[in-house]
Amino acid sequence: MRHSARVDVKTFIDDRPMGAMQWLLLALCFLVVAADGMDVAIMGFLAPSILQEWHASRAAFGLVMSAAPVGLVLGALIAGPASDRIGRKTVLTISVLLFGIFTALTSLTADLTGMASLRLLTGLGLGAAMPNSTTLLSEYVPQRSRSLLIAIMFTGFNLGSGVVGFAAAWLIPQFGWRAVLQAGGALPLLLVPLLVVLLPESARFMVVRRHAAERIGAVLGRVCRTHFEPGTEFVAPEPALQAKAPTRVLFSRGYGGMTVALWTTYFMGLLVIYLLTGWLPTLIKDAGLPIAKAASITAMFQIGGTLGAILVGWAMDHVSPTRVIGVSYAVGAACILALSSAGPLSSSLGLLVAAAGFFMSGAQTGLNAFAPNCYPTLARATGVSWMLGMGRFGSILGSSIGGVFLAAGWGFGAIIAMLAIPALLAGLSVLKARVADDVSDATGARGESRLARI
Repeated sequence: MRHSARVDVKTFIDDRPMGAMQWLLLALCFLVVAADGMDVAIMGFLAPSILQEWHASRAAFGLVMSAAPVGLVLGALIAGPASDRIGRKTVLTISVLLFGIFTALTSLTADLTGMASLRLLTGLGLGAAMPNSTTLLSEYVPQRSRSLLIAIMFTGFNLGSGVVGFAAAWLIPQFGWRAVLQAGGALPLLLVPLLVVLLPESARFMVVRRHAAERIGAVLGRVCRTHFEPGTEFVAPEPALQAKAPTRVLFSRGYGGMTVALWTTYFMGLLVIYLLTGWLPTLIKDAGLPIAKAASITAMFQIGGTLGAILVGWAMDHVSPTRVIGVSYAVGAACILALSSAGPLSSSLGLLVAAAGFFMSGAQTGLNAFAPNCYPTLARATGVSWMLGMGRFGSILGSSIGGVFLAAGWGFGAIIAMLAIPALLAGLSVLKARVADDVSDATGARGESRLARI
């Protein structure tokens, strides 16, 4: 009687060095996130040209600017459960296709209403792309370097946001603002065939969803360059869950408190980041500095954030992730207080802005890397997507509330100092996620195994 091999998919991946296909997967997810960053930031660079050509008011254009964030929320909330039911690859590929098509179509609009409608639809794709990239990558890279690799993937967002600015500066004078949208739509559309051909479906997802073992062996073997013999069993130990619907798992025993903690942390972090980066140029300009200087100082936040994301991700792979993230938020709050005390005319303003970006954006990216580990495969994409979706309300609030503070007569110091409060709350909230995660791990230890046999 022949005894077949038994392969725990997660342990199999964790015990092996990164292979060429896994590096390719990282590159593909990096490009998806970069394209996401381009499309999220694109309208900010086009706004002056559109307002001038259409003789529209800034207030009226606000409808266009707010449409994509609303779509991002809806896209994240829809995509998570869909990905946990039909697969990460399918939903990710469709999301890239959608935001590529609708970005290109936006170049054909002739009024603000039509543009806002298409930006809303674009947001649906954008909201689905990032969480699915995070989930798929987290299920194919070893635990020992997972946080660092996911952090590297997220640096693509900053790269894309910066590249589209340079592209706009070159394209608009020669071809007009519509050319920027056409280029912004073409790039993700070029990615779609690569995703269809090269992107693997998650082997852990396929085991949990009881796909044919032959297919699991073929996909996992291609990614890890291994041949599995007939009779091989593939298992994915999972927590024993009473709730089977992905959305219900988020609030089931052992996960509910963690879910609320993750949402609170992400909300507070985005509130700080979007208010600071969105209104800092105006605050600096109001202090008497030229707009070019204000823009360059604000850009230091993104530079610091890119470096912070990599370092925080590396630290998370070596120290307790929640402690690393919590300390980063706390130090970010201290940097924000120092920034408010220094004032807009300080010679150290750029350095303090970079430091705030290093810790705040680094912690926020670290949270993205931490979240996939908090949920079972059955609900992992839903957990990540809904955290991003609920957190987006923080970005919407942060983007809008700065104008309210300015209208109320608040100055640079008061507005910036106020941001230290949600930054500290974010740090405290993520420590609550650690307590809930311990409960989740204990539950998982008593869990069940999904099994597929060739």
